[in-house]
Amino acid sequence: MGDSLRRRTFLTAASASALGLGAGLGSVDRLVGITPLRADDRAVTPDIVQLRPEIEPVVRWIESTPRATIFEKAVAELKNGLTYRQLLAGLFLAGIRNVKPRPVGFKFHAVLVMNSAHLLGQSAAPDEQLLPLFWALDNFKNSQATDEREGDWKLKPVDESHIPKPHDARAAFIKAMDQWDSDAADVATVGLARSCGAAETMELFWRYGIRDQRDIGHKAIYAMQCWRTLNTIGWQHAEPVLRSLAFGLLDLQGDSRPVAVGPYDANLPQLDTFREDWQTGKKDMGATLALLDVLRTADAAPASKEALRVVNSGVSPESVWDAILLCGNELLIRKPGIVAIHAVTASNALHFIYNNSSDPANRKLALMQAAGWVTAYRDRSGGTSSPASSTPKKGAPAQPAGPIKIDELTPLASTLNGDEKVGEIFNTISTSREKASRLTLSYIDGGGSLDKIFAAQRRMIFHKGKDSHDYKFGAAIWEEVLLASDPKWQRLLAAAAMYNTPGGSANDSPLMNKARDAVKTVLG
Repeated sequence: MGDSLRRRTFLTAASASALGLGAGLGSVDRLVGITPLRADDRAVTPDIVQLRPEIEPVVRWIESTPRATIFEKAVAELKNGLTYRQLLAGLFLAGIRNVKPRPVGFKFHAVLVMNSAHLLGQSAAPDEQLLPLFWALDNFKNSQATDEREGDWKLKPVDESHIPKPHDARAAFIKAMDQWDSDAADVATVGLARSCGAAETMELFWRYGIRDQRDIGHKAIYAMQCWRTLNTIGWQHAEPVLRSLAFGLLDLQGDSRPVAVGPYDANLPQLDTFREDWQTGKKDMGATLALLDVLRTADAAPASKEALRVVNSGVSPESVWDAILLCGNELLIRKPGIVAIHAVTASNALHFIYNNSSDPANRKLALMQAAGWVTAYRDRSGGTSSPASSTPKKGAPAQPAGPIKIDELTPLASTLNGDEKVGEIFNTISTSREKASRLTLSYIDGGGSLDKIFAAQRRMIFHKGKDSHDYKFGAAIWEEVLLASDPKWQRLLAAAAMYNTPGGSANDSPLMNKARDAVKTVLG
């Protein structure tokens, strides 16, 4: 199965019937053929960057509407002709202009989550496609308030007098990024955005997105999210987005050392040692398992070098990616939490860059970096084992004890039939994630549909999710399930996903109940 086909499947896979969550929200005719929003003559203060005139009014009402009434305002604008694409663009750019991308995380998730919310929405039933954007509206208003309390950062107009000439922009950008010079990178970024095409510009950003593991891998995630969101809303909005991205990529988190964290410097000299036809090779499940075993104990640089050795032995890079994603998800099983989640989402970002870059050096680095990074997440999470003595907090889902290996997960038979098995999986999450994961294996092994599991998980996120990471992880894990090179790996990744999915007995999010009511009003 080709990557493009897998991605199309990811965007269209949906089954709204699983678990029966949420009543239908009405006709979607209101979303078809609606006209662009009317022009708005509200002024922009001179100390913040002005966006393109067709999107500035949308961003302004998103910025200025109080959090308590943002849903009502969005409903009014949608009924007045605002399109889905304009709402997505306005919300993304409001975050770009108003939320400081340092650190690249925390409150900045209002920006980082946008493409994930869009992907999950677009793969949902038509009457639920707006739900993630309504959730994201509230999420932005929360981040905006946090940013205001922390100093009220704004993306300011660029210093036009220092923008390099078109023929100098590329060299100026590389020099600024190599020297970790934020001011020089800002004007060079504008020069790139105004003089180079999208693909050429992003190749440079890919390199610096995969360079540094600071901010728990969010730099690679942000680079990916920028590209994917701009592909949806239009490259004409790229200039402020890329300025924010460059500023975020140069975040040193207060470190006085302007160097990359992670195996980047060790990996650079290895690029010329890849075999000439390294992108070919045979898929080898044995090689995947052997590399997975190395990733469980190796340090970052040796892990990257082992990934290179496997490729040079004639194995397909796809088998290496399988090992990396299996390792990240094994960490999630062993030590559920924020670090393990990023072992999955950052690997997904590096995998996306690998699949979308046309620069062989960037592709090689993405692969080697991913192998090294996942070991750093392992060390940071303490995910080499799961302590049998740990006692879950009262009311917390039961977690497995012992050093679980993802490739040794065993199915748990169910007495139910058909789609009832899907409901059983997600209801079991609330009492035992281990059992839910094993029930997932049993369901898939019995011919069950991955699409139905994904649809149920997505609806759980929509109705019970409370955090940006629910959306980021939900989009990332299912993309990787569909990209896995063998059905055996797909089933294991799907089972691991139960370790970071809301359970069926969790309370519905009051915010999303409000969002559903708002969407009902829009759809009439």
